[in-house]
Amino acid sequence: MKIQHIVKNFIVASLLTPLAASGQQSYIDAKLPAYAAVSGVSGNLNSIGSDTLNNLMTLWAEGFKKAYPNVNIQIEGKGSSTAPPALIEGTAQLGPMSRLMKGEEIDAFEKKFGYKPMEVRVAIDALAVFAHKDNPIKGVTMAQVDGIFSVTRKRGADDIVEWGQLGLDAWKNRKISLYGRNSASGTYGLFKEQALDKGDFRNTVKEQPGSSAVVQGVGADQYALGYSGIGYKTSAVRALPIGAKDGEFFDANYENCLTGEYPLARFLVIYVNKKPGKPMDNLTKEFLTFVLSKEGQMIVEKDGYFPMPAELAAEVVESLTK
Repeated sequence: MKIQHIVKNFIVASLLTPLAASGQQSYIDAKLPAYAAVSGVSGNLNSIGSDTLNNLMTLWAEGFKKAYPNVNIQIEGKGSSTAPPALIEGTAQLGPMSRLMKGEEIDAFEKKFGYKPMEVRVAIDALAVFAHKDNPIKGVTMAQVDGIFSVTRKRGADDIVEWGQLGLDAWKNRKISLYGRNSASGTYGLFKEQALDKGDFRNTVKEQPGSSAVVQGVGADQYALGYSGIGYKTSAVRALPIGAKDGEFFDANYENCLTGEYPLARFLVIYVNKKPGKPMDNLTKEFLTFVLSKEGQMIVEKDGYFPMPAELAAEVVESLTK
């Protein structure tokens, strides 16, 4: 389901009540509750999954441990596809993913436990197409993105291999160098589904094991393009505005993600093993409650992603106890 269909009832409130941040605008919803620590929380938490969420999980763990010094949290971020097996095998209580589980992953979980895994939305991300900071291009259409990264070009675009084809006459005949993620990545899967319309990547895309490597590659190559979550943006790159039509480009910002005008918005999620109608274990529940609190969402914004609207976060927290 598209992100704007889920958040449409919360857009006005979230955009009208941002908190002021020092030196820059913050979109932390003033209605988000502060986290209140409870007694009796201790033990070990293991998280296995998304590289995109790796920094966030680490920062959340650090914040959570300040409230609960006796809690030990281990985090491994090798790609979203590693989360479902870890939940099935019981080697992790938390399965962060930058995409939704595939049908076969849900089926495998349900075959083991008799019910589906619980999906917990924890942040909003713009899946960005990054260019070098000195690249003068104004923006690209979704069809052009497909023509650049895909060999199948299901959106009907031309085969785009050099910068002159994107209107940069000064760079005519300069080849476009491409960076992307490997197939274990949820970002790879979502970009393939949404940007390439389920088409196939070019074999010239330099596959990287992590999002930071993608951004580093683009930042060091003036003629490069690459994709990753907006949270990995650095001063060496810029996120290209993207639109459905040529000349109608939308920045990868919070408002455009909520409205759906930026076409590559997504939720970041954490999957957990919770039997319907049975209480979630207290340690996992409190960690997720912290993540969706004001403190947890301030960490989201600090790490370069976009916070959840308060009413949507409250719905998610309420679902943890059902």
